[in-house]
Amino acid sequence: MVRTILVLGAGKSTAYLLDYILEKSNKEKLYLTIGDLNPQHIPEHIASHPNCNVIELDIFNDEQRKNVIASTSLVISMLPPRLHIKIAEDCITFKKHLVTASYVSKEIAALDSDAKKNGLVFINEAGLDPGIDHMSAMEIIDRITNKGGKMLLFESFTGGLVAPENDSNLWNYKFTWNPRNVVVAGQGGAAKFIQEGTYKYIPYQKLFRRTELVNIDGYGAFEVYPNRDSLKYRNAYGLQDALTLYRGTMRRVGFSKAWQMFVLLGLTDDSYTVENSEGMSYREFINLFLPYSPTDSVELKLRHYLKIDQDDIRWGKLLELNLFDDTKKIPIKNATPAQMLQYILEDNWTLQKDEKDMIVMYHKFGYEINGKKKQIDANMVVLGENQSHTAMAKTVGLPVAIAALHILNGNIMTPGVQIPIKKEVYGPILSELKSYGIKFREYEVPYLGYNPDSIGN
Repeated sequence: MVRTILVLGAGKSTAYLLDYILEKSNKEKLYLTIGDLNPQHIPEHIASHPNCNVIELDIFNDEQRKNVIASTSLVISMLPPRLHIKIAEDCITFKKHLVTASYVSKEIAALDSDAKKNGLVFINEAGLDPGIDHMSAMEIIDRITNKGGKMLLFESFTGGLVAPENDSNLWNYKFTWNPRNVVVAGQGGAAKFIQEGTYKYIPYQKLFRRTELVNIDGYGAFEVYPNRDSLKYRNAYGLQDALTLYRGTMRRVGFSKAWQMFVLLGLTDDSYTVENSEGMSYREFINLFLPYSPTDSVELKLRHYLKIDQDDIRWGKLLELNLFDDTKKIPIKNATPAQMLQYILEDNWTLQKDEKDMIVMYHKFGYEINGKKKQIDANMVVLGENQSHTAMAKTVGLPVAIAALHILNGNIMTPGVQIPIKKEVYGPILSELKSYGIKFREYEVPYLGYNPDSIGN
């Protein structure tokens, strides 16, 4: 009997996901339906596969959406997070399993009892971060606690970066996923975490100046800044007694200090629109946020405002983005400052056809066992193949696809809305990911407690 998988949304993170399902389709008797608003963008080798059907699908067309969900065995939603609830409600109605890579929203969480009542597995946060971070962390935490260890410390950082051989700009950064998420990162509330038993709160305007340093063997130094709420997984991970719980984002050293310039200028603000944004030059855009002067140039005003010298590396980073160019124009009507900045950055930071990206993940586990304090450091580095088959697409899409197949095969059976923190879920997924080169290196190191290289703690 053929099992059908419906994938909703075929964006940048789905290349490996779609390949995986189709590669398994004959052996596993799978048939793939892809629903997307722009089906013409789906690669020919996918669209023409005999076990695949591509349809143009408008999620807001209730009748069409319901019909296609009703006729499938399992749904994978790779849509923007705000759209998952429509899909999830239909999955309840038509009794279909659901897998997403997105954070569990309050609306999705409210469907837990209905999912359990209908025997449905709703796995969320099954991508990279959130996803592989949960699974890899729980595998080691469970191993420690099952031996009688008591967790004292957990730190976890992830970065989507450019591969070393294509690291060709002063920012040491190129977009490997949704650029908007990068531009508005950290907004919407203070970052919250706990270090050595002390709660820490960092407001957005200070976020990119409170960084720590992390070294990855073979790849050098990185800096990390905290995610919005590190404590939301405290209970899920069983870390109620841990003295340190800190999750964050990784960048190359120097990125955050330079990004802080955009924050101070107000360029990342997404709360209002600029009425005359269409056709505005990059130079005019920057000048919007600087004081008027009948004599001073935009460059001089900016250096004075930010208190940076011409020989400061940050000045070179601004020049590299062509921010003072009067010929480059922004083509967006009624754009927010954040949207205008995003356009400028995409003009400079887009991964080219043959360029590769890199995913880096780092965990630190501090624990006490038999009266001794110990520490395990673990890291994962994954390199992409090219512009379409990125490390980001690989680490987001593969665990989602693997989870879906294990649900269909009855290996993951516990119903309800969940994240992949149970061994039933993370065990088979992590095991299969190793065959794709997605695996962690572990090191036992002397217990150091909180990172001594931290800046501004």
